Amino acid sequence: MTLLQDAMRRPSSSPAPRTLFDKIWDDHVVADLGSGAFLLHVDRHMVHEVTSKHAFERLRQRGLSLRNPELTFAVVDHIVATAPDRKVGRNLVGRSFIDAWRKNCADFGITHFDIDDERQGIVHVIAPELGINLPGCTLVCGDSHTSSNGALGALAWGIGASEVEHVLATQTAVQHKPMRMRIRYSGRLGHRVTAKDLILYSIGKLGTAAGRGYVLEYGGSAISALAMDGRLTICNMSIEMGARAGLMAPDETTYQYLSGREFCPKGAAWDSALAYWHTLAGDEAASFDKEVDIDCSKITPQVSWGTSPQDVIGVDGWVPDPALESDPQRRKSMEGALAYIGLQPGARLIGTKIDVAFIGSCTNSRYSDLEAAAQLAKGRKVAPGVRALVVPGSTRIKRAAENAGLDRVFKDAGFEWHHSGCSMCVTANGEVVPPGKRCISTANRNFENRQGPGSRTHLASPQSVVAAAITGAIADVRSFDG
Repeated sequence: MTLLQDAMRRPSSSPAPRTLFDKIWDDHVVADLGSGAFLLHVDRHMVHEVTSKHAFERLRQRGLSLRNPELTFAVVDHIVATAPDRKVGRNLVGRSFIDAWRKNCADFGITHFDIDDERQGIVHVIAPELGINLPGCTLVCGDSHTSSNGALGALAWGIGASEVEHVLATQTAVQHKPMRMRIRYSGRLGHRVTAKDLILYSIGKLGTAAGRGYVLEYGGSAISALAMDGRLTICNMSIEMGARAGLMAPDETTYQYLSGREFCPKGAAWDSALAYWHTLAGDEAASFDKEVDIDCSKITPQVSWGTSPQDVIGVDGWVPDPALESDPQRRKSMEGALAYIGLQPGARLIGTKIDVAFIGSCTNSRYSDLEAAAQLAKGRKVAPGVRALVVPGSTRIKRAAENAGLDRVFKDAGFEWHHSGCSMCVTANGEVVPPGKRCISTANRNFENRQGPGSRTHLASPQSVVAAAITGAIADVRSFDG
């Protein structure tokens, strides 16, 4: 199947009302394998240097070729260093993965974006940015945060290394059909409250197991009002709610975002694809297995206090007391989190000293994230003793920011300005938070040792990270002028 044919895929006919998820799922079933398992066609396969190495080795051992090499796209992002003077050799551990990735892409004829390619970037950033991902597609990658791509109206999920091999060889994936859950967001976001705050609040309210066994569909007036970057942030963290994937119905914001992008259909093909995309929104009478309503007007800037994304409160709140928790398992988890993070029950988050401020990751490294952060950083200085760094999500985002002068704003304020890559989010590239040091981060995970052995991580929005970097401590971004 070619990219053009795939973009013009037509939905299967079904008399019953269907959700967005149902429509995409039904249109991609190759075979019912029984016992709830299905074989699905995969429209797009993204690979990076870490989880693809062994998959390609297995293909060679079995003498297999790629079923549809034109539907696979590869990029280096996880292990590559992002420092201003980066070279492949800076990370000796990662060098073997990058060398293998280059050979595999060449040997198997895969479109790939190397370090010096202007299209290089974090895999979940470039798939939408380049128009590789499209509404109605199925998209997989050997990385859990592939769910980001659901913001364009695609069914996108992460797969394991053995599944990477299967997709490369067959262009299909075996999946058990998940249940459907809708989260509707009403109301308007308040001053300096962002999409990151919205999803952190949701995880804190519902828990990290709320989406287990489900695909999440986000909707409501607050979602419709978001630009694409904010939608990508929300779908990115569907995994932190335990979901298989998260997605949003495509609309005019989606179509405007995609129009003219490199791998999007053009001309008559665009018109045909657009006609199909208009059919994807869930039917009004379609039912969900579970529904949740959230009033966005009640959400304040959020900051995590523990070692799970559900350990989150409003920045002006107080650290919860485990002794007041009725669930013994949750109480034990809270006690362990507070011991690791070094906070006391009843303490205020505001004023908690930080050592590192990180703006980056597939969650919050897009142009609008950097632009909003730069607006707050302009004319201000990073506090003494704080290391602050900005890592754009792609080379194109980096260049666009530089053309707009955002890099100069950050540098003048005392931030480091880096090349694109995963950086401190995954720390597979030598960029880590030292043991015992406290980092406020725009990433998606605050697990123990996530940003380095013994590191302590607080999740927040880009603006909140800037506020903390300037203050030298966690601060309420709403207290800043503007």
